[in-house]
Amino acid sequence: MRLQGSATLAAVCLLSMWALAACFSETIINGKEVKPHSRPWMVSIQVNGHHTCGGVLIKDSWVLTAAHCRRNFKQSLKLVTALLGAHSLTKDKDKGILRVRIDKCVIFPSYDLKTKAGDIMLMKLQREVNPKSKTVKAKALPASGEDVAPRTRCSVTGWGVTTPNGKTRSDTLQEAEVSIMPRLLCADRYSGSKDVVITEDMLCARNSSTGADSCTGDSGGPLLCRGDLVGVVAGGGPPCGNPKKPGVYTRLSKTYLSWIRSIISLPKEVFRSLSAHSCV
Repeated sequence: MRLQGSATLAAVCLLSMWALAACFSETIINGKEVKPHSRPWMVSIQVNGHHTCGGVLIKDSWVLTAAHCRRNFKQSLKLVTALLGAHSLTKDKDKGILRVRIDKCVIFPSYDLKTKAGDIMLMKLQREVNPKSKTVKAKALPASGEDVAPRTRCSVTGWGVTTPNGKTRSDTLQEAEVSIMPRLLCADRYSGSKDVVITEDMLCARNSSTGADSCTGDSGGPLLCRGDLVGVVAGGGPPCGNPKKPGVYTRLSKTYLSWIRSIISLPKEVFRSLSAHSCV
């Protein structure tokens, strides 16, 4: 996730580990508004009714997002809700929008806040959504978890800020076009950074022509390549939109896909008793 602001906030990021984590958060820079309700799997994860992170509905009662989003609600899930079926976060109140409380969330076991490895989390909704809804539909997971080739054109979607210095999240859903960057080149760009280590389970993406990028508020949102869900927003920069510091995404590799499927297939009684790696 990336912090809001640029030079001032970047300086703040150097002062504490908490700020460093906050610098690694994400919204859409140099993107465009999508057609309303054309991305029915998009989820706005909210605390006290305010958007904090994005997410992807991957099954009727399961949302996939970034593990670092937990810092927004790590004390309690009582104030956390998932807003589904929205385009505008303030104006679509009666247009098929669902607000559902979170039953439980589970973080990938080896998530590392410092290096950002394993930055992925599952959230179980308290109730299933209607599979026949026109505004809320799950996005299928990729079948194989194969890597994505450099220069593949992709898109990232979210309600994050729309300028690197922005402080207000976008009210309407935005999307930006980006391209996958060679992993070794990306690793070189972050070689001097202590708060991110690029691994095989990550993807880097940028748009060197427009500066399009994810930013604050986009964390946990989907990266789609050729229409397939291949990753979730983890972070990048600062600042947002800097092609020398591309956006970083948790890749839905075989490791993560196997973990996701094992969790969502647990019997209810087993899942209820699950305490290890819970987000609270």
